[in-house]
Amino acid sequence: MVTSIFYKIMGKVIEENTVREASCGEELRAMRDALDILGGKWKLMILRYLTNREQQDIHFKKMQREILGISAKVLTKELRDLEQNLLVSRQSSDEPVRVFYKITSYGKSVVPVTESLVDWGLKYREKIKQEHSTQAQ
Repeated sequence: MVTSIFYKIMGKVIEENTVREASCGEELRAMRDALDILGGKWKLMILRYLTNREQQDIHFKKMQREILGISAKVLTKELRDLEQNLLVSRQSSDEPVRVFYKITSYGKSVVPVTESLVDWGLKYREKIKQEHSTQAQ
């Protein structure tokens, strides 16, 4: 059985210590895997939130208050999924009873993705703003 590991370089695959170009099918399967783990409205936002607060103790209620629009039920589900996929760790304290969350070192591997999305989103907002102001004239 051959195990493929995708390189940080886009489109490269290592198989049996040989680097080769990934086929389109392999790239699409890898993208599907990533979207299955990171997809949805909230997961990337939760990871970005935890990344920006890495030095803080982030408990569930604080996260729910500060990530606007997320319900307790959805936050619970998303955190469980992220924990199951090793992107977030969960720790609890006894007095008072609180549950804290941190991004894991593996979770930090998603930082370039979130940075790219933030950059693209800021540029998109600016482009739309410019487009609307041009149309208004």
